Amino acid sequence: MNDLRERIERELRGNLLPFWIEHTRDEENGGFYGGLSNDLIVDNDQPRSAVLCARILWTYSSAYRAYGEAWQLDMARRAYDYLTQKFWDQQYGGVYWTLDRQGCPISDRKHIYAQAFAIYGLAEFYRATGEPQSLWLAQDLFHLIERHSFDPLHGGNLECCSREWGTLADMRLSEREPNARKSMNTLLHLMEAYTNLLRVWPDGELRTKQRGLIENFLQHIIDPQTHHFKLFFDDAWQSLSDHLSPGHDIEGSWLIVEAAEVQGDEQLLARAQAVSVQMATAVYQDGLDSDGAIFNEVTAHGVESTDRHWWVQAEGMVGFINAYQLSRRAEFAQAADRLWQICETQFVDRQYGEWFKIVRRDGTPDIDHLKVGPWECPYHHSRACLEMLHRLA
Repeated sequence: MNDLRERIERELRGNLLPFWIEHTRDEENGGFYGGLSNDLIVDNDQPRSAVLCARILWTYSSAYRAYGEAWQLDMARRAYDYLTQKFWDQQYGGVYWTLDRQGCPISDRKHIYAQAFAIYGLAEFYRATGEPQSLWLAQDLFHLIERHSFDPLHGGNLECCSREWGTLADMRLSEREPNARKSMNTLLHLMEAYTNLLRVWPDGELRTKQRGLIENFLQHIIDPQTHHFKLFFDDAWQSLSDHLSPGHDIEGSWLIVEAAEVQGDEQLLARAQAVSVQMATAVYQDGLDSDGAIFNEVTAHGVESTDRHWWVQAEGMVGFINAYQLSRRAEFAQAADRLWQICETQFVDRQYGEWFKIVRRDGTPDIDHLKVGPWECPYHHSRACLEMLHRLA
C-alpha cells in the first residue's frame, strides 16, 4: 500500500498539477487556453468553457488544502479571477457556457451543469482560503438555480436556462444527447456541488435541496433492478434512453455516499451505502473489459465503443476502493488496483506530460484527441489521486 501511495502522489505532484501550470495559462489574454493538442500545440480558437475553468479552480484549491504550497494557490486564484470576472454575467448572474479568447461570450446560456461546477469550485476555494466573496457567489448561484430550474411538481432540476434564466426549447449538454429536460449527469454534479457547499454553509434550505437530490437518485435515477443509472428523463422521471454509462455509475456510487455523509442522517447514509455497493457490483459484473478497464458506454445491443476514456478509469479507482471500504470484498480492491495499473501504463503520457484522454482497446493512445479542451480537464484524475491518497492513508 505504501508503494501505491507513493506512485499516486508522484503522479499527482510530479506530472498532473505542474502540467496545467506550465502549459495552459494564456499570458496574453488571461485565463487558460481553450485547447491544447496532445503534443502541446495551442488551439486558442477552441471555446473556453466555464466547466473547464471551474474544474481548474476546484483542482488547485483542493491541492492547496492538501499541500499548502504557494504555486497551487496562485493557480487557484488565477482560475477564480477568470471565472468571476470573465465568465460571470454581471447583469443576470450565473456563468456563461463558453467564451472566446478575448473573454466575450460565445454561448451565454445558463446550463445548470456549468453553474454546478462553479459552485463546486467556489466552495472549494472558500475552504482553501476563507475568501468571503467566493462563498457569497456560491450562495448566489444556489439561489439562482433553485429559483429558476427547480421542478416544484416532480422534484429535481431542469437542464438549462437562457441567459435571462428563461426557458429554452433545446436544453442539451451536447449534440450527442437527447433533448431531455432532466439528466442524470447534471443532477449528479449538482448534488456534488451542493455537498461541497453544505460543508461550508450549513443553510437549512441548502440542506433540504441537497437531500432532495439524494432522494432523486435513490427513487428515480438508479434502476432498482439493474443498479445502473438511467440517463435522461422527462419532467415526471420517465426514462428516455436505454443507454448505460458504467463510468457515471461507478463515479456516482461514491458521490452518493459522500452526499449522504454531510446530511448526518444514519438511516439515509445506510441506504446510500447499500446502493453504492450494489452499483459497484453491477459495474464489476457487466461494465468491465477483460483486462479490468471500464467500458465507456453500453447500449441495449452491447458495448457501443471499446475505447477507454481517462475519466472513467480514474473515477473507477475511487468507486471500487469505496466499495471495498464499505463491503471488504477483495474483488473491489483488486479492481481498483488493476485500474491504477491501466492508468499508469496506458494513460500517462511519458513524452508530453499529463494523460492521454482516450486509449484504444489495444493500449494505443488516440493522439488526435485534445489533451486540453472544453471537457478535457485536470479534475477527474487529480481528484482520484487525492481521494486515493486520503483513503489509502
